[in-house]
Amino acid sequence: MLKPFHTKDKIEIGIDEAGRGCLMGPVCVAAVVLNPDCDVSPPYEIKDSKKCTEKKKIALRNYIETHAIAYSVKMISVQDIDSLNILQATMK
Repeated sequence: MLKPFHTKDKIEIGIDEAGRGCLMGPVCVAAVVLNPDCDVSPPYEIKDSKKCTEKKKIALRNYIETHAIAYSVKMISVQDIDSLNILQATMK
């Protein structure tokens, strides 16, 4: 199961992206700060969203929206990918 933290007393952000650049369209990037003090465990192990079923994605989204300290989902445009490169666009 997911550890509440990797390094104690540090704010840690989990990041995942989907999309591979201008030939395939925009890149979607999500970042989450889970609450290490939350007493409710995620309904499924949180790993790679690309390997999750739709049912698991919905359940995990609900869990994150309800229990995370913070989260963000952003779309990075084809224009940004072209001008910055895929890595820098994802980091943006």
